[in-house]
Amino acid sequence: AYPDEHGGERQIHGVTLPGTPAIVSGGNGQIAWGYTNSEGDWADLVILEPGADNGTYQTPDGPRAFSRVQETLTVKDDPAATLEILETRWGPVVDRDHQGRQRALRWVAHDARAVNLKLLALERADTVDAALEIINRAGAPAQNVLLADADGRIAWTLSGPIPRRFGHDGRLPASWTDGQRGWSGWLEPAEYPRIVDPPGGRLWTANGRVVDGAWLNLLGDGGYALGARARQIRDGLLERDRFDERDFLALQLDDRALFLARWRELLLTTLTPDAARTNPRWDELRRYVADWGGRAAVDSVGYRAVRAFRLQVRDRAFAPLTAACRQADPRFDYGLFRQSEGPLWQLISQRPPHLLDPRYPDWSALLLDAADATLAELTADGRPLAAHAWGDYNQVRIQHPFSRFLPWPSRWLDLPAQALPGDLHMPRIQTPDSGASERLAVAPGRQRNGILHLPGGQSGHPLSPFYRAGHVAWATGEPLPLLPGPTAHRLRLEPRAP
Repeated sequence: AYPDEHGGERQIHGVTLPGTPAIVSGGNGQIAWGYTNSEGDWADLVILEPGADNGTYQTPDGPRAFSRVQETLTVKDDPAATLEILETRWGPVVDRDHQGRQRALRWVAHDARAVNLKLLALERADTVDAALEIINRAGAPAQNVLLADADGRIAWTLSGPIPRRFGHDGRLPASWTDGQRGWSGWLEPAEYPRIVDPPGGRLWTANGRVVDGAWLNLLGDGGYALGARARQIRDGLLERDRFDERDFLALQLDDRALFLARWRELLLTTLTPDAARTNPRWDELRRYVADWGGRAAVDSVGYRAVRAFRLQVRDRAFAPLTAACRQADPRFDYGLFRQSEGPLWQLISQRPPHLLDPRYPDWSALLLDAADATLAELTADGRPLAAHAWGDYNQVRIQHPFSRFLPWPSRWLDLPAQALPGDLHMPRIQTPDSGASERLAVAPGRQRNGILHLPGGQSGHPLSPFYRAGHVAWATGEPLPLLPGPTAHRLRLEPRAP
């Protein structure tokens, strides 16, 4: 809260990123805004063509010498180590590909344009239109930004600089030596994609692909999330005409396993009653899958089994198709591609014989082998299948960086490990090492009804009563108010007299 230029008071409510002053999700009473990772393509790998010696590389202007930056790394109880970084006109040399070619990284964040504090101006914006201009000029990581104002208008756009590519679309590494490919400046705000007041009155992102066509060509694909979570959110938004803040919190806590429903049916079809009668372990697995509950619940053995089965099938179905890739680069893993579900389900649905791994006589054998592997995976520790509910795996451990190196103070620094519902492909996104950094529901002018969840408190001092404040509500889904309660402590900063 601070005085504005008209003699009144401006109040801002929301959250910041540690170490930065700008509110990245929140509102000022006239507008509200929120961020998610855009997953656009904001970096390119440039294949370097060597010059006459190891100290040069080719450019459109002829050979050029690498710039060399020396970094000294101090090492406890050992002599300091020196790290040499090679710099090119396009960015630092980061690696060599599977053919041994050096590659440099051209990344938006390496440009001075990518860092500014123009996002602070959002605090003084009163309309969606004013906010759009501010966001498109803000130097920040490229993010989806959703906006709403007190007049009921809504919008989506992107923050952060967007490069103008020429001669390529950025999907694959390429040489820029001949000058026919590269970046030529940055887009102006008027060229940014924007969706303002869509006819359906709904906007959502969920780290997924928001646009198509020319806009998608402009933004590229930096690894958009699979659309299952976004679809579930969209369908929830379309189910009703009116929502309040608690309704939006419930939408964020939705842990229904809609994405895996067809994989459950596939596993039940694979483990037919006749097949299950021949193998008691299959019969037990089938019973848990049949009664899975349809949610990523901590007590569901069936949910965990269906999830594991999908991954076992994925590995077997893709193995013969990606063998050449793994031979060229042992690190290659097609399963890491977020959009692998589409081709995977096509394979399982159509079952083309010529794409089947020759280890199997037919696709049914592959599926049975995947079911066997699922059982083996879940019971590898010798415990019975009943002990392997989803919560047994989905244990969330929020750990302070210091306790990773100094285990003895972990009881004060770390939050207790606990089983939580949720998973990747649903609105309640939760895995052992990632989850909702916040949950916020606020409407402009209705801050008193706003809800805020954070996984930890606002204080960084482990002995403070505010160090863990709010964690239980974040874990259990209990609504907590966005606005503060009565003042408990006051910290006053006063300038020292000259």
